[in-house]
Amino acid sequence: MINQKPKIALFLGGTSPERAISKSTGESIYKALLTLGYETILIDPAYGGNQPKNIENFFTQEDYTKISNRNYVEAVNSKLLDRVDLAFLALHGRWGEDGTIQSLLELRGIKYTGSKVLASSISMDKIMSKILFRHYDIKTPEWISIHTDGASKSGGFIEIIKNSFGFPCVIKPNDQGSTVGLTICRKEAEVKDAVELALRYSDKALIEEYIPGHEITVGILENNALPVLKIKPKHGLYDYECKYTSGMSEYEVPANLPKQVYDKLQSQALLAFNSLGCESYARIDFRLSERNETYCLEVNTLPGMTSTSLVPKMAKAIGMTFEQLIERIISLSL
Repeated sequence: MINQKPKIALFLGGTSPERAISKSTGESIYKALLTLGYETILIDPAYGGNQPKNIENFFTQEDYTKISNRNYVEAVNSKLLDRVDLAFLALHGRWGEDGTIQSLLELRGIKYTGSKVLASSISMDKIMSKILFRHYDIKTPEWISIHTDGASKSGGFIEIIKNSFGFPCVIKPNDQGSTVGLTICRKEAEVKDAVELALRYSDKALIEEYIPGHEITVGILENNALPVLKIKPKHGLYDYECKYTSGMSEYEVPANLPKQVYDKLQSQALLAFNSLGCESYARIDFRLSERNETYCLEVNTLPGMTSTSLVPKMAKAIGMTFEQLIERIISLSL
């Protein structure tokens, strides 16, 4: 009997600071695709046309060969994608979530998972996202931004911080994920170093009001909100270690919250998803204040799919296995 399932190209790795996490996401998705019976090829766009022959080399943290942003074009234009029906994107961060790989795949005429070019690029631009959140009446923390050229004048922003939302505040790159380059500044003396760190990863730093309270996230699948999930990190901050180290965070899903708050989080998540023009699936991150006020932080159009990832936990809460989630994403994308 002929296998009628589409042929999948699973994109993982990439060149962003989230390369290691993308490999973990890719490995989890790859195993699910094999279980589901899909013919699957692996592509790390950072390697261009020189892809590993051994499957395990795609997942090891040691690079198989030199990686480069330039290699993305070569990888997409290569024969690797001949007869491929769908590119499943397991990339994170720049060149994966910012519309770059999406643009290249569209030029090649290949369908892909997740949101299209414009929504992907806007979601990675935290400042632009927050402007749209405000336009659509989605509450988000107050903020100011610093461009690379203004890094040497970061001291001048201290007065603006003090006169607007004060300390503590959050300083982070404008277009990175996984808390890469993020600092919570509790006093003035920490601002300069935090701005310099953020600007190592982006040409803009976002300085944001810190909201005491809880980490909350809501997944969206096929324009429906998944159960609300509350995160309880060991550090108090849901940082890189707490996100990707088993046992460093506890999760409550569905979150034990007053119904009015729970419903508002789901409606705000769906509104944020649609305000950026997202498609298929995404994860919307919030802070929930001590007074149960909701503050939308960002939209993740290619959320993590590792053993500790959040969207699979939310899907499981409605009885959906990881394999069923992957199957649904493929169906929506085709």
